[in-house]
Amino acid sequence: MEGKNMQNATDLRNLLGRIDHKGYPAYKETRGTYEFPGYLLSIDHVQGDPFAAPSRVSIHVRGKQAGFPETLWKMDCRRAALQDHLLRQFAKAVEKVSFQVKGSGKSGLIAVSRPGQEVLERSACEINRKSGDLVVRMEVGFPANGRSINARELEKIFFTFLPECVKHTLYYKALPEKEIEQAVDLAEDAAYIRTQLKELGLVAFVANGSILPRESGVSGKPLKQAVPFVSPKSMEVTLTLPHYGEIKGMGIKKGITLIVGGGYHGKSTLLKALEAGVYGHIAGDGREYVITDETAMKIRAEDGRSIRDVDISMFIHDLPNGKDTVSFYTDDASGSTSQAANVIEAMEAGTHTFLIDEDTSATNFMIRDELMQRVVNRDAEPIVPFIDRIGELYHKYGISTILVAGSSGSYFHKADCIIQMNRYEPVEITEFAKEQAKQFPLPEQELKEAESPDFARRVRADKMIKEDNRLKIKTMGRDGISINRETIDVRYVEQLADSEQLATLGYLLKYANCHLFDGKKTLQEVVDALCAVMDQKGMAAICESSYLPCGLAKPRRQEIFACINRYRRLGL
Repeated sequence: MEGKNMQNATDLRNLLGRIDHKGYPAYKETRGTYEFPGYLLSIDHVQGDPFAAPSRVSIHVRGKQAGFPETLWKMDCRRAALQDHLLRQFAKAVEKVSFQVKGSGKSGLIAVSRPGQEVLERSACEINRKSGDLVVRMEVGFPANGRSINARELEKIFFTFLPECVKHTLYYKALPEKEIEQAVDLAEDAAYIRTQLKELGLVAFVANGSILPRESGVSGKPLKQAVPFVSPKSMEVTLTLPHYGEIKGMGIKKGITLIVGGGYHGKSTLLKALEAGVYGHIAGDGREYVITDETAMKIRAEDGRSIRDVDISMFIHDLPNGKDTVSFYTDDASGSTSQAANVIEAMEAGTHTFLIDEDTSATNFMIRDELMQRVVNRDAEPIVPFIDRIGELYHKYGISTILVAGSSGSYFHKADCIIQMNRYEPVEITEFAKEQAKQFPLPEQELKEAESPDFARRVRADKMIKEDNRLKIKTMGRDGISINRETIDVRYVEQLADSEQLATLGYLLKYANCHLFDGKKTLQEVVDALCAVMDQKGMAAICESSYLPCGLAKPRRQEIFACINRYRRLGL
Protein backbone atom coordinates (compact mmCIF):
# COMPACT_ATOMS: atom_id res chain seq x y z
CA MET A 1 0.00 0.00 0.00
CA GLU A 2 2.90 2.38 0.62
CA GLY A 3 3.08 3.85 -2.88
CA LYS A 4 4.77 7.05 -4.08
CA ASN A 5 1.55 9.02 -3.76
CA MET A 6 1.13 8.31 -0.06
CA GLN A 7 -0.60 11.20 1.67
CA ASN A 8 -1.30 11.72 5.35
CA ALA A 9 -4.39 12.40 7.45
CA THR A 10 -3.83 16.17 7.31
CA ASP A 11 -3.87 16.06 3.49
CA LEU A 12 -7.24 14.30 3.62
CA ARG A 13 -8.65 16.80 6.11
CA ASN A 14 -7.52 19.72 3.92
CA LEU A 15 -8.98 18.08 0.81
CA LEU A 16 -12.33 17.57 2.53
CA GLY A 17 -12.35 21.25 3.57
CA ARG A 18 -11.65 22.25 -0.04
CA ILE A 19 -14.47 20.23 -1.64
CA ASP A 20 -17.14 20.91 1.04
CA HIS A 21 -20.51 21.99 -0.45
CA LYS A 22 -19.32 21.24 -4.01
CA GLY A 23 -21.21 18.91 -6.38
CA TYR A 24 -21.06 15.24 -5.31
CA PRO A 25 -18.67 14.12 -8.11
CA ALA A 26 -15.88 16.16 -6.43
CA TYR A 27 -15.66 13.34 -3.84
CA LYS A 28 -13.78 11.39 -6.55
CA GLU A 29 -10.71 13.49 -5.63
CA THR A 30 -10.47 11.68 -2.28
CA ARG A 31 -9.52 8.34 -3.88
CA GLY A 32 -6.10 7.23 -2.64
CA THR A 33 -4.21 6.12 0.48
CA TYR A 34 -3.67 8.18 3.62
CA GLU A 35 -1.34 7.56 6.56
CA PHE A 36 -3.16 7.75 9.90
CA PRO A 37 -1.54 7.08 13.30
CA GLY A 38 -1.13 3.28 13.45
CA TYR A 39 -2.82 2.41 10.13
CA LEU A 40 -3.43 3.34 6.50
CA LEU A 41 -6.83 4.44 5.25
CA SER A 42 -7.43 3.58 1.61
CA ILE A 43 -10.38 5.02 -0.31
CA ASP A 44 -10.62 2.41 -3.07
CA HIS A 45 -13.78 3.43 -4.93
CA VAL A 46 -16.00 6.50 -4.63
CA GLN A 47 -19.74 6.27 -5.31
CA GLY A 48 -21.17 8.41 -8.13
CA ASP A 49 -23.99 9.93 -6.10
CA PRO A 50 -25.49 9.62 -2.58
CA PHE A 51 -28.08 7.06 -3.74
CA ALA A 52 -25.62 4.76 -5.57
CA ALA A 53 -23.83 1.75 -4.10
CA PRO A 54 -21.68 3.01 -1.18
CA SER A 55 -17.99 3.85 -1.50
CA ARG A 56 -15.39 1.15 -0.80
CA VAL A 57 -12.89 1.86 1.95
CA SER A 58 -10.19 -0.32 3.51
CA ILE A 59 -8.07 -0.14 6.66
CA HIS A 60 -4.51 -1.50 6.47
CA VAL A 61 -2.54 -2.24 9.65
CA ARG A 62 1.08 -3.39 9.34
CA GLY A 63 1.78 -6.70 11.06
CA LYS A 64 4.26 -5.20 13.53
CA GLN A 65 1.77 -2.50 14.55
CA ALA A 66 -1.16 -4.93 14.88
CA GLY A 67 1.08 -7.04 17.11
CA PHE A 68 -0.63 -10.43 16.76
CA PRO A 69 1.87 -13.21 17.54
CA GLU A 70 2.81 -15.47 14.61
CA THR A 71 1.40 -18.46 16.46
CA LEU A 72 -2.07 -17.02 15.87
CA TRP A 73 -1.85 -16.72 12.08
CA LYS A 74 0.92 -18.89 10.61
CA MET A 75 -1.31 -21.96 10.41
CA ASP A 76 -4.12 -21.58 7.82
CA CYS A 77 -6.94 -22.80 10.06
CA ARG A 78 -5.85 -20.50 12.91
CA ARG A 79 -5.45 -17.53 10.54
CA ALA A 80 -9.00 -18.00 9.18
CA ALA A 81 -10.37 -18.10 12.74
CA LEU A 82 -8.39 -14.99 13.76
CA GLN A 83 -9.66 -13.11 10.68
CA ASP A 84 -13.19 -14.15 11.55
CA HIS A 85 -12.85 -13.10 15.19
CA LEU A 86 -11.40 -9.66 14.35
CA LEU A 87 -14.10 -9.06 11.74
CA ARG A 88 -16.85 -9.83 14.29
CA GLN A 89 -15.30 -7.41 16.80
CA PHE A 90 -14.90 -4.68 14.19
CA ALA A 91 -18.48 -5.22 12.92
CA LYS A 92 -19.85 -4.77 16.48
CA ALA A 93 -17.91 -1.51 16.88
CA VAL A 94 -18.99 -0.19 13.47
CA GLU A 95 -22.65 -1.03 14.08
CA LYS A 96 -22.73 1.49 16.93
CA VAL A 97 -21.60 4.40 14.72
CA SER A 98 -23.29 3.55 11.40
CA PHE A 99 -25.73 6.27 10.31
CA GLN A 100 -24.62 8.52 13.18
CA VAL A 101 -24.11 11.23 10.60
CA LYS A 102 -27.11 12.23 8.52
CA GLY A 103 -27.78 13.25 4.96
CA SER A 104 -29.49 12.10 1.77
CA GLY A 105 -29.40 8.57 0.33
CA LYS A 106 -26.86 6.29 2.00
CA SER A 107 -25.12 9.14 3.85
CA GLY A 108 -23.39 7.95 7.02
CA LEU A 109 -23.68 4.22 6.33
CA ILE A 110 -20.70 2.19 7.56
CA ALA A 111 -21.16 -1.47 6.69
CA VAL A 112 -18.95 -4.55 6.98
CA SER A 113 -19.69 -8.24 6.59
CA ARG A 114 -21.79 -9.76 9.37
CA PRO A 115 -20.75 -13.42 9.62
CA GLY A 116 -23.23 -16.07 10.74
CA GLN A 117 -22.33 -19.17 12.80
CA GLU A 118 -19.77 -20.48 10.28
CA VAL A 119 -16.12 -19.48 10.08
CA LEU A 120 -15.37 -18.69 6.43
CA GLU A 121 -12.50 -17.08 4.56
CA ARG A 122 -13.81 -13.59 3.72
CA SER A 123 -12.52 -10.61 1.76
CA ALA A 124 -13.81 -8.33 4.55
CA CYS A 125 -10.84 -9.22 6.75
CA GLU A 126 -7.55 -10.72 5.57
CA ILE A 127 -4.23 -11.35 7.27
CA ASN A 128 -1.16 -11.75 5.10
CA ARG A 129 0.23 -15.24 5.80
CA LYS A 130 3.85 -13.99 5.41
CA SER A 131 3.89 -10.60 7.15
CA GLY A 132 0.84 -10.63 9.41
CA ASP A 133 -0.37 -7.39 7.76
CA LEU A 134 -4.08 -6.90 8.35
CA VAL A 135 -6.71 -5.49 5.97
CA VAL A 136 -10.35 -4.75 6.81
CA ARG A 137 -12.68 -3.75 3.97
CA MET A 138 -16.01 -1.96 4.34
CA GLU A 139 -18.59 0.20 2.63
CA VAL A 140 -19.08 3.85 3.58
CA GLY A 141 -21.89 6.11 2.39
CA PHE A 142 -20.19 9.48 1.77
CA PRO A 143 -22.51 12.15 3.27
CA ALA A 144 -24.40 14.67 1.15
CA ASN A 145 -27.09 17.30 1.48
CA GLY A 146 -29.20 16.64 -1.61
CA ARG A 147 -26.40 16.14 -4.13
CA SER A 148 -23.93 18.53 -2.49
CA ILE A 149 -20.94 17.26 -0.52
CA ASN A 150 -21.19 17.38 3.26
CA ALA A 151 -17.49 16.98 4.01
CA ARG A 152 -17.79 17.92 7.70
CA GLU A 153 -19.87 14.81 8.30
CA LEU A 154 -17.43 12.58 6.36
CA GLU A 155 -14.66 14.09 8.49
CA LYS A 156 -16.47 12.76 11.59
CA ILE A 157 -16.47 9.24 10.06
CA PHE A 158 -12.78 9.26 9.06
CA PHE A 159 -11.36 11.19 12.00
CA THR A 160 -13.60 10.23 14.94
CA PHE A 161 -15.65 7.08 14.37
CA LEU A 162 -13.29 4.83 12.36
CA PRO A 163 -10.12 5.58 14.40
CA GLU A 164 -12.02 4.54 17.56
CA CYS A 165 -13.25 1.32 15.91
CA VAL A 166 -9.74 0.48 14.68
CA LYS A 167 -8.12 1.32 18.03
CA HIS A 168 -10.39 -1.05 20.01
CA THR A 169 -10.61 -4.01 17.62
CA LEU A 170 -7.59 -4.41 15.32
CA TYR A 171 -4.64 -4.42 17.76
CA TYR A 172 -3.59 -7.38 19.86
CA LYS A 173 -3.13 -5.24 22.97
CA ALA A 174 -6.69 -3.90 22.80
CA LEU A 175 -8.41 -7.30 22.77
CA PRO A 176 -8.92 -9.97 25.46
CA GLU A 177 -6.20 -12.59 24.87
CA LYS A 178 -8.38 -15.45 26.14
CA GLU A 179 -11.12 -14.83 23.57
CA ILE A 180 -8.63 -14.73 20.69
CA GLU A 181 -6.88 -17.90 21.84
CA GLN A 182 -10.21 -19.68 22.33
CA ALA A 183 -11.27 -18.84 18.75
CA VAL A 184 -8.03 -19.98 17.07
CA ASP A 185 -7.54 -23.04 19.32
CA LEU A 186 -11.08 -24.19 18.51
CA ALA A 187 -10.32 -23.92 14.78
CA GLU A 188 -7.12 -25.93 15.18
CA ASP A 189 -8.94 -28.61 17.21
CA ALA A 190 -11.65 -28.88 14.53
CA ALA A 191 -9.00 -29.14 11.79
CA TYR A 192 -7.28 -31.90 13.83
CA ILE A 193 -10.53 -33.89 14.06
CA ARG A 194 -10.88 -33.55 10.28
CA THR A 195 -7.45 -35.17 9.78
CA GLN A 196 -8.37 -37.89 12.29
CA LEU A 197 -11.52 -38.81 10.35
CA LYS A 198 -9.36 -40.06 7.50
CA GLU A 199 -7.01 -41.97 9.78
CA LEU A 200 -9.83 -43.67 11.69
CA GLY A 201 -11.91 -44.53 8.61
CA LEU A 202 -14.73 -42.19 9.64
CA VAL A 203 -16.88 -39.83 7.56
CA ALA A 204 -18.19 -37.82 10.51
CA PHE A 205 -17.76 -37.15 14.24
CA VAL A 206 -20.43 -35.71 16.56
CA ALA A 207 -19.11 -34.78 20.01
CA ASN A 208 -21.05 -35.64 23.16
CA GLY A 209 -22.75 -32.56 24.53
CA SER A 210 -23.26 -30.99 21.08
CA ILE A 211 -26.43 -28.94 20.63
CA LEU A 212 -27.79 -29.82 17.19
CA PRO A 213 -31.25 -28.14 16.93
CA ARG A 214 -31.40 -24.54 15.78
CA GLU A 215 -33.48 -21.73 17.28
CA SER A 216 -35.77 -21.57 14.24
CA GLY A 217 -35.84 -22.20 10.50
CA VAL A 218 -34.43 -18.72 9.88
CA SER A 219 -31.87 -18.62 12.68
CA GLY A 220 -28.54 -20.39 12.88
CA LYS A 221 -28.28 -19.94 16.65
CA PRO A 222 -28.59 -22.98 18.94
CA LEU A 223 -31.95 -23.85 20.46
CA LYS A 224 -32.08 -23.05 24.16
CA GLN A 225 -32.91 -26.00 26.45
CA ALA A 226 -32.27 -28.50 23.63
CA VAL A 227 -31.32 -32.09 24.49
CA PRO A 228 -27.50 -32.42 24.30
CA PHE A 229 -26.22 -35.13 21.95
CA VAL A 230 -24.91 -38.34 23.52
CA SER A 231 -23.28 -41.05 21.40
CA PRO A 232 -24.39 -44.69 21.59
CA LYS A 233 -21.65 -46.55 23.48
CA SER A 234 -21.07 -48.93 20.56
CA MET A 235 -20.19 -45.99 18.27
CA GLU A 236 -18.26 -43.87 20.76
CA VAL A 237 -14.83 -42.68 19.72
CA THR A 238 -12.29 -40.92 21.96
CA LEU A 239 -9.97 -38.30 20.49
CA THR A 240 -7.22 -36.26 22.14
CA LEU A 241 -7.23 -32.75 20.69
CA PRO A 242 -4.22 -30.37 20.74
CA HIS A 243 -6.01 -27.81 22.99
CA TYR A 244 -9.33 -29.20 24.25
CA GLY A 245 -7.73 -32.47 25.31
CA GLU A 246 -9.82 -35.65 25.49
CA ILE A 247 -13.18 -35.54 23.73
CA LYS A 248 -15.74 -38.32 23.18
CA GLY A 249 -18.43 -38.54 20.56
CA MET A 250 -20.11 -40.62 17.89
CA GLY A 251 -17.93 -41.73 15.00
CA ILE A 252 -19.78 -42.58 11.78
CA LYS A 253 -17.72 -45.10 9.81
CA LYS A 254 -17.29 -45.20 6.05
CA GLY A 255 -19.96 -47.26 4.30
CA ILE A 256 -23.75 -47.02 4.37
CA THR A 257 -25.27 -45.46 7.48
CA LEU A 258 -29.02 -45.34 7.99
CA ILE A 259 -30.69 -42.88 10.38
CA VAL A 260 -34.24 -43.96 11.30
CA GLY A 261 -36.86 -43.12 13.92
CA GLY A 262 -40.29 -41.60 14.34
CA GLY A 263 -41.28 -38.17 13.07
CA TYR A 264 -39.96 -35.22 15.14
CA HIS A 265 -37.39 -37.38 16.95
CA GLY A 266 -34.34 -35.60 15.50
CA LYS A 267 -33.35 -37.53 12.32
CA SER A 268 -33.23 -34.55 9.95
CA THR A 269 -31.73 -32.37 12.71
CA LEU A 270 -28.76 -34.75 12.93
CA LEU A 271 -28.39 -34.76 9.13
CA LYS A 272 -28.58 -30.93 9.02
CA ALA A 273 -25.78 -30.74 11.59
CA LEU A 274 -23.69 -33.13 9.47
CA GLU A 275 -24.33 -30.95 6.39
CA ALA A 276 -23.02 -27.91 8.29
CA GLY A 277 -20.09 -29.97 9.63
CA VAL A 278 -18.10 -29.29 6.45
CA TYR A 279 -17.45 -25.80 7.92
CA GLY A 280 -15.89 -24.61 11.17
CA HIS A 281 -18.20 -22.94 13.71
CA ILE A 282 -17.77 -20.24 16.35
CA ALA A 283 -17.62 -21.00 20.06
CA GLY A 284 -21.10 -21.30 21.58
CA ASP A 285 -22.70 -22.57 18.37
CA GLY A 286 -23.29 -26.06 19.78
CA ARG A 287 -21.86 -27.74 16.66
CA GLU A 288 -18.23 -26.72 17.21
CA TYR A 289 -17.18 -30.38 17.30
CA VAL A 290 -19.56 -31.76 14.69
CA ILE A 291 -17.09 -32.50 11.92
CA THR A 292 -17.98 -34.05 8.57
CA ASP A 293 -15.82 -35.21 5.66
CA GLU A 294 -15.05 -31.87 3.94
CA THR A 295 -16.19 -33.23 0.55
CA ALA A 296 -19.63 -34.32 1.83
CA MET A 297 -22.55 -33.25 -0.35
CA LYS A 298 -26.27 -33.07 0.35
CA ILE A 299 -28.09 -34.85 -2.48
CA ARG A 300 -31.73 -34.03 -3.14
CA ALA A 301 -34.38 -33.78 -5.85
CA GLU A 302 -34.53 -30.44 -7.60
CA ASP A 303 -37.50 -30.19 -9.94
CA GLY A 304 -37.10 -27.72 -12.77
CA ARG A 305 -33.30 -27.40 -12.75
CA SER A 306 -31.21 -27.26 -15.89
CA ILE A 307 -28.98 -30.26 -16.72
CA ARG A 308 -26.18 -29.88 -19.28
CA ASP A 309 -24.44 -32.93 -20.75
CA VAL A 310 -24.48 -35.16 -17.65
CA ASP A 311 -24.04 -38.95 -17.86
CA ILE A 312 -26.98 -40.22 -15.76
CA SER A 313 -27.03 -43.68 -17.37
CA MET A 314 -26.04 -45.28 -14.04
CA PHE A 315 -29.58 -44.54 -12.81
CA ILE A 316 -31.69 -43.74 -15.88
CA HIS A 317 -31.57 -45.49 -19.27
CA ASP A 318 -33.74 -46.58 -22.18
CA LEU A 319 -36.11 -43.62 -22.05
CA PRO A 320 -39.27 -44.22 -24.12
CA ASN A 321 -38.59 -41.08 -26.23
CA GLY A 322 -35.13 -42.44 -27.09
CA LYS A 323 -33.39 -39.54 -25.34
CA ASP A 324 -29.67 -40.08 -24.68
CA THR A 325 -28.90 -40.47 -20.95
CA VAL A 326 -25.12 -40.78 -21.40
CA SER A 327 -25.10 -37.15 -22.47
CA PHE A 328 -28.32 -35.88 -20.93
CA TYR A 329 -29.72 -32.39 -21.46
CA THR A 330 -32.90 -30.78 -20.14
CA ASP A 331 -34.05 -27.29 -19.17
CA ASP A 332 -36.70 -28.61 -16.83
CA ALA A 333 -35.63 -31.74 -14.94
CA SER A 334 -38.05 -34.00 -13.08
CA GLY A 335 -37.45 -35.00 -9.46
CA SER A 336 -35.78 -38.30 -10.37
CA THR A 337 -33.58 -36.97 -13.23
CA SER A 338 -32.48 -33.98 -11.14
CA GLN A 339 -31.50 -36.22 -8.23
CA ALA A 340 -29.66 -38.60 -10.57
CA ALA A 341 -27.78 -35.62 -12.06
CA ASN A 342 -26.98 -34.32 -8.55
CA VAL A 343 -25.42 -37.69 -7.66
CA ILE A 344 -23.27 -37.85 -10.82
CA GLU A 345 -22.21 -34.18 -10.53
CA ALA A 346 -21.23 -34.74 -6.90
CA MET A 347 -19.06 -37.69 -8.02
CA GLU A 348 -17.50 -35.43 -10.64
CA ALA A 349 -16.78 -32.85 -7.90
CA GLY A 350 -14.79 -35.43 -5.91
CA THR A 351 -17.37 -36.07 -3.19
CA HIS A 352 -16.73 -39.05 -0.89
CA THR A 353 -19.86 -38.82 1.26
CA PHE A 354 -23.51 -38.40 0.23
CA LEU A 355 -25.98 -36.94 2.71
CA ILE A 356 -29.57 -37.81 1.78
CA ASP A 357 -32.89 -37.10 3.47
CA GLU A 358 -35.92 -39.06 2.34
CA ASP A 359 -38.03 -35.89 2.84
CA THR A 360 -36.23 -34.04 0.03
CA SER A 361 -35.76 -36.98 -2.32
CA ALA A 362 -37.76 -38.23 -5.30
CA THR A 363 -39.44 -41.42 -4.07
CA ASN A 364 -39.21 -43.18 -7.46
CA PHE A 365 -35.48 -42.43 -7.59
CA MET A 366 -34.80 -43.84 -4.13
CA ILE A 367 -36.73 -47.11 -4.07
CA ARG A 368 -39.23 -49.48 -5.78
CA ASP A 369 -40.95 -51.96 -3.51
CA GLU A 370 -41.58 -55.61 -4.36
CA LEU A 371 -45.20 -55.18 -5.37
CA MET A 372 -44.37 -52.33 -7.76
CA GLN A 373 -41.58 -54.45 -9.28
CA ARG A 374 -44.05 -57.30 -9.85
CA VAL A 375 -46.69 -55.06 -11.40
CA VAL A 376 -44.37 -52.84 -13.45
CA ASN A 377 -41.65 -55.03 -14.90
CA ARG A 378 -38.06 -53.83 -14.61
CA ASP A 379 -37.79 -53.76 -18.39
CA ALA A 380 -40.59 -51.17 -18.49
CA GLU A 381 -38.95 -48.96 -15.83
CA PRO A 382 -36.08 -46.74 -17.03
CA ILE A 383 -35.03 -45.82 -13.46
CA VAL A 384 -32.56 -47.93 -11.49
CA PRO A 385 -33.37 -46.82 -7.92
CA PHE A 386 -30.63 -45.51 -5.66
CA ILE A 387 -31.04 -48.47 -3.27
CA ASP A 388 -29.77 -50.77 -6.03
CA ARG A 389 -26.62 -48.71 -6.57
CA ILE A 390 -25.87 -47.65 -2.99
CA GLY A 391 -23.54 -50.61 -2.34
CA GLU A 392 -21.84 -50.26 -5.72
CA LEU A 393 -21.17 -46.56 -5.04
CA TYR A 394 -19.28 -47.53 -1.88
CA HIS A 395 -17.45 -50.64 -3.02
CA LYS A 396 -16.47 -49.41 -6.49
CA TYR A 397 -16.10 -45.65 -5.99
CA GLY A 398 -15.45 -45.35 -2.23
CA ILE A 399 -18.49 -43.10 -1.73
CA SER A 400 -20.22 -43.47 1.64
CA THR A 401 -23.89 -42.60 2.17
CA ILE A 402 -25.62 -41.27 5.28
CA LEU A 403 -29.35 -41.64 4.69
CA VAL A 404 -32.33 -40.48 6.73
CA ALA A 405 -35.31 -42.80 6.16
CA GLY A 406 -38.66 -43.04 7.89
CA SER A 407 -40.95 -44.89 5.53
CA SER A 408 -39.11 -47.80 3.91
CA GLY A 409 -37.40 -50.66 5.68
CA SER A 410 -35.72 -51.98 2.52
CA TYR A 411 -32.57 -50.00 3.31
CA PHE A 412 -32.02 -52.16 6.42
CA HIS A 413 -30.68 -54.87 4.12
CA LYS A 414 -28.10 -52.53 2.59
CA ALA A 415 -26.94 -50.56 5.64
CA ASP A 416 -23.66 -51.23 7.46
CA CYS A 417 -24.80 -49.20 10.48
CA ILE A 418 -28.33 -48.25 11.61
CA ILE A 419 -28.96 -45.44 14.10
CA GLN A 420 -32.39 -44.89 15.60
CA MET A 421 -33.20 -41.41 16.88
CA ASN A 422 -35.45 -41.70 19.91
CA ARG A 423 -36.45 -38.40 21.54
CA TYR A 424 -33.27 -36.80 20.14
CA GLU A 425 -31.14 -39.62 21.55
CA PRO A 426 -29.26 -41.86 19.07
CA VAL A 427 -29.41 -45.62 19.63
CA GLU A 428 -27.47 -48.11 17.50
CA ILE A 429 -29.91 -50.85 16.38
CA THR A 430 -27.97 -52.52 13.53
CA GLU A 431 -28.20 -56.12 14.81
CA PHE A 432 -31.86 -55.87 15.80
CA ALA A 433 -32.89 -54.24 12.47
CA LYS A 434 -30.91 -56.78 10.41
CA GLU A 435 -32.59 -59.66 12.30
CA GLN A 436 -36.03 -58.18 11.65
CA ALA A 437 -35.19 -57.56 7.99
CA LYS A 438 -34.62 -61.30 7.42
CA GLN A 439 -38.41 -61.73 7.57
CA PHE A 440 -38.79 -59.31 4.65
CA PRO A 441 -36.21 -60.43 2.10
CA LEU A 442 -35.52 -58.20 -0.93
CA PRO A 443 -36.63 -59.67 -4.26
CA GLU A 444 -33.83 -61.42 -6.10
CA GLN A 445 -32.61 -59.55 -9.12
CA GLU A 446 -29.76 -59.50 -11.53
CA LEU A 447 -28.40 -56.02 -11.97
CA LYS A 448 -25.36 -55.36 -14.05
CA GLU A 449 -22.69 -53.09 -12.64
CA ALA A 450 -23.00 -49.66 -14.25
CA GLU A 451 -20.37 -48.22 -16.54
CA SER A 452 -18.31 -45.54 -14.85
CA PRO A 453 -19.79 -42.10 -15.60
CA ASP A 454 -18.08 -40.06 -18.27
CA PHE A 455 -16.74 -36.77 -16.85
CA ALA A 456 -15.13 -35.49 -20.04
CA ARG A 457 -17.31 -32.39 -20.26
CA ARG A 458 -15.48 -29.59 -22.05
CA VAL A 459 -16.93 -26.12 -21.66
CA ARG A 460 -16.93 -23.32 -24.23
CA ALA A 461 -17.02 -19.69 -23.16
CA ASP A 462 -20.29 -17.78 -23.04
CA LYS A 463 -19.76 -14.82 -25.40
CA MET A 464 -22.22 -12.69 -23.42
CA ILE A 465 -19.90 -12.81 -20.41
CA LYS A 466 -16.59 -12.86 -22.25
CA GLU A 467 -17.26 -9.76 -24.35
CA ASP A 468 -19.12 -7.63 -21.80
CA ASN A 469 -16.80 -5.41 -19.79
CA ARG A 470 -19.65 -3.94 -17.75
CA LEU A 471 -21.01 -7.26 -16.51
CA LYS A 472 -23.52 -6.93 -13.67
CA ILE A 473 -23.31 -9.63 -11.00
CA LYS A 474 -26.00 -9.56 -8.30
CA THR A 475 -26.91 -12.00 -5.55
CA MET A 476 -30.47 -12.69 -4.46
CA GLY A 477 -29.85 -13.52 -0.82
CA ARG A 478 -29.07 -17.24 -0.58
CA ASP A 479 -31.35 -18.14 -3.50
CA GLY A 480 -29.55 -17.24 -6.69
CA ILE A 481 -27.00 -15.27 -8.67
CA SER A 482 -27.96 -12.91 -11.48
CA ILE A 483 -25.42 -12.36 -14.27
CA ASN A 484 -26.76 -9.76 -16.70
CA ARG A 485 -30.32 -10.84 -15.80
CA GLU A 486 -29.55 -14.53 -16.36
CA THR A 487 -30.39 -16.18 -13.03
CA ILE A 488 -28.54 -19.19 -11.61
CA ASP A 489 -30.89 -20.82 -9.11
CA VAL A 490 -28.92 -22.30 -6.19
CA ARG A 491 -31.61 -22.28 -3.48
CA TYR A 492 -31.44 -26.10 -3.29
CA VAL A 493 -27.65 -26.20 -3.00
CA GLU A 494 -28.19 -26.48 0.72
CA GLN A 495 -24.60 -26.32 1.97
CA LEU A 496 -24.07 -22.78 0.74
CA ALA A 497 -23.89 -21.04 4.11
CA ASP A 498 -23.68 -17.35 3.23
CA SER A 499 -24.83 -14.96 0.50
CA GLU A 500 -21.18 -13.80 0.25
CA GLN A 501 -20.27 -17.24 -1.12
CA LEU A 502 -22.79 -16.63 -3.92
CA ALA A 503 -21.11 -13.30 -4.77
CA THR A 504 -17.77 -15.14 -5.08
CA LEU A 505 -19.37 -17.81 -7.28
CA GLY A 506 -20.53 -15.04 -9.66
CA TYR A 507 -16.95 -13.76 -9.97
CA LEU A 508 -15.60 -17.31 -10.38
CA LEU A 509 -17.99 -17.97 -13.26
CA LYS A 510 -16.98 -14.73 -14.92
CA TYR A 511 -13.26 -15.54 -14.47
CA ALA A 512 -13.74 -19.07 -15.84
CA ASN A 513 -15.53 -17.65 -18.88
CA CYS A 514 -12.77 -15.16 -19.60
CA HIS A 515 -9.75 -17.43 -18.95
CA LEU A 516 -10.59 -21.12 -18.66
CA PHE A 517 -13.64 -22.13 -20.72
CA ASP A 518 -11.88 -22.86 -24.01
CA GLY A 519 -13.67 -26.02 -25.23
CA LYS A 520 -10.54 -28.09 -24.41
CA LYS A 521 -10.38 -28.23 -20.61
CA THR A 522 -12.76 -30.54 -18.78
CA LEU A 523 -14.99 -29.04 -16.11
CA GLN A 524 -12.88 -30.81 -13.47
CA GLU A 525 -9.73 -29.13 -14.82
CA VAL A 526 -11.48 -25.75 -14.85
CA VAL A 527 -12.58 -26.04 -11.20
CA ASP A 528 -9.09 -27.30 -10.21
CA ALA A 529 -7.65 -24.16 -11.82
CA LEU A 530 -10.17 -21.86 -10.06
CA CYS A 531 -9.40 -23.40 -6.65
CA ALA A 532 -5.64 -23.08 -7.33
CA VAL A 533 -6.00 -19.36 -8.20
CA MET A 534 -7.90 -18.68 -4.95
CA ASP A 535 -5.49 -20.74 -2.81
CA GLN A 536 -2.34 -19.20 -4.27
CA LYS A 537 -3.36 -15.62 -5.06
CA GLY A 538 -6.45 -15.06 -2.93
CA MET A 539 -9.93 -13.94 -3.93
CA ALA A 540 -8.57 -10.68 -5.37
CA ALA A 541 -7.17 -12.62 -8.34
CA ILE A 542 -10.61 -13.71 -9.54
CA CYS A 543 -12.18 -10.23 -9.25
CA GLU A 544 -9.75 -8.58 -11.66
CA SER A 545 -10.68 -5.08 -10.55
CA SER A 546 -8.67 -2.20 -9.13
CA TYR A 547 -9.91 -3.10 -5.64
CA LEU A 548 -11.21 -6.20 -3.85
CA PRO A 549 -14.91 -5.93 -2.88
CA CYS A 550 -15.60 -6.45 0.79
CA GLY A 551 -18.55 -8.89 0.51
CA LEU A 552 -16.92 -12.13 -0.69
CA ALA A 553 -16.58 -15.49 1.08
CA LYS A 554 -14.80 -18.59 -0.17
CA PRO A 555 -17.05 -21.43 -1.39
CA ARG A 556 -16.09 -25.10 -1.43
CA ARG A 557 -15.08 -26.93 -4.58
CA GLN A 558 -18.45 -28.78 -4.46
CA GLU A 559 -20.45 -25.56 -4.61
CA ILE A 560 -18.34 -24.18 -7.48
CA PHE A 561 -19.33 -27.26 -9.49
CA ALA A 562 -22.96 -26.87 -8.39
CA CYS A 563 -23.08 -23.24 -9.54
CA ILE A 564 -21.52 -23.91 -12.95
CA ASN A 565 -23.82 -26.93 -13.47
CA ARG A 566 -26.92 -24.79 -12.93
CA TYR A 567 -25.91 -22.07 -15.39
CA ARG A 568 -28.41 -22.42 -18.23
CA ARG A 569 -26.11 -20.80 -20.81
CA LEU A 570 -23.26 -23.24 -20.12
CA GLY A 571 -21.49 -23.92 -23.43
CA LEU A 572 -21.41 -27.72 -23.65
